[in-house]
Amino acid sequence: MTSTIHADVVVDVPVGVAYDQWTQFESFPDFLSGVDSVTQLDDTKLHWVVSVGGVEREFDAEITEQRPDEVIAWRSTEGELHSGRVVFTPESAESTRIDVEMAWEPSGFVEKVGAALNIDQAQVSSDLRDFKRLIEELGTPEGAWRGEVHGGTVTDRDSDLARETGFDERPSML
Repeated sequence: MTSTIHADVVVDVPVGVAYDQWTQFESFPDFLSGVDSVTQLDDTKLHWVVSVGGVEREFDAEITEQRPDEVIAWRSTEGELHSGRVVFTPESAESTRIDVEMAWEPSGFVEKVGAALNIDQAQVSSDLRDFKRLIEELGTPEGAWRGEVHGGTVTDRDSDLARETGFDERPSML
């Protein structure tokens, strides 16, 4: 049984601010409940540790599509299904709609019941409200990465602009 989740929120920051903060994957535990850690292995690879219904699980994911100020999409690379897409749409010069669509494969009784009762949907909606609070309080992103990913391949067309703005790269993964 695959669970599909749709949620959205409007944040009162420009699209570039919302997008740039979202590219700081290792900060996800600050607003995503159930996410214990995200380790960025390189520009397209992430290692997740999550707790769902009291059960810890780990998985690797790859970013399959990323266009600055527009979209970030990912999928798990092994194990159980986990994929998603986040779309950033300017509502005005100072506000942004963030639309999230995720699919995951619940396993075990607690996860399957939670998905059947749409508890996962409610949690993602709550997490988006937490992101809204976080980015509106910050006012500026904690970092940014302005490269692009198409089909899992990185193109860095915005690297000169990123260096000019001081957001050169994602944190080093030493």
